[in-house]
Amino acid sequence: MRYTFAMFMKNCWYVAAYERELEDGGPLGRTLLGEPVVMFRDSHGRAHALEDRCCHRHLPLSLGQIAGDRMQCGYHGLEFDATGACVAVPGQSKVPPGAVIKAFPLVERWGFLWIWMGDAGKADPALIPDWWWVDAPGWGHNPGAFLHIQCNYELITDNLLDLSHLGYVHTKTLGNSAIVDFPVKTERTGDWVRMSRWIEDRPPPPLFEAGGNFDGTVDRWQIVETEAPAHTVVYAGCGPVGAGEFGGPTEYDDGIHIRALNAPTPETETSSFYFYSHVWDFRLDDAAWKLKMYDDFLMTFMEDVEILEAQQASLARDPDRPLIDLNVDAPGLAARRMVAERIATEQDGAGRPDGCSPIGESAKH
Repeated sequence: MRYTFAMFMKNCWYVAAYERELEDGGPLGRTLLGEPVVMFRDSHGRAHALEDRCCHRHLPLSLGQIAGDRMQCGYHGLEFDATGACVAVPGQSKVPPGAVIKAFPLVERWGFLWIWMGDAGKADPALIPDWWWVDAPGWGHNPGAFLHIQCNYELITDNLLDLSHLGYVHTKTLGNSAIVDFPVKTERTGDWVRMSRWIEDRPPPPLFEAGGNFDGTVDRWQIVETEAPAHTVVYAGCGPVGAGEFGGPTEYDDGIHIRALNAPTPETETSSFYFYSHVWDFRLDDAAWKLKMYDDFLMTFMEDVEILEAQQASLARDPDRPLIDLNVDAPGLAARRMVAERIATEQDGAGRPDGCSPIGESAKH
């Protein structure tokens, strides 16, 4: 296989920022899918996203200020409403014809700001991933840190769908050598890819051993579901040996359960923003454990950052050199095909394929 970085999907939701990044109202400028975007809150606290470029002399609006419900350019004071229309020009009574910039649908959900970069008429909030655990009783929740990574966003999805690297990269938290003794299963249905691996009667990794107070071996599962373009839920956990259906379609009811919610967003072809959070269903009243979960997940993701950036740099040095695929690459290859098909569908002028449901709906257990 050769790595080629395709065009981006546009008719889908991406995470543009954490909600907390607009606590002060903004403006917040960010490049998403190669396009400059500015986000801000109006006087009622509603979040909006506009093209980060004044139509007059193209100064980024993120260098300006918020004026009530409008974004005001910091160069000559032009004001733009939430639709992108220029509605006021200091020093003249009329707004010039064509004084308008793009506006993007923006929705707040699950602690993130979700943006639709394509045809605004197709921006259905029901297509945002159903990460219901974030607000559900019986689950703890930590939002993630802000990660700006110098790599293509599909490398992040590859990494999440091939968890065999845990035994080599994340030995202090989520990994041990038992992982590679068990094969992966790859499934694709419509617009999502599912990887599952069951690890039978093996020692738990450090984080699970501490979290579940396990004495001895466990049955462990890794189930990863990815929906185009790059929304990925990692279902991880373990339970007593033989307490459930080993290798079954879902996790054991007994034991401990973690969900890692991942939403990488392309900045450019070779850089990405990695937005994430995680939830868990054990030791919910333990403040020290909540902090440990945050710290351990951040350490795990920073270990991934080092690997991914080094991989991107190596690919850039010799982009035509082929890569050898292994059995564990099957889920990642399936996800790449899925994204490529979606991009081809968009280029043909069609919308979202039929039979696709937001990820999370298939796994409410």
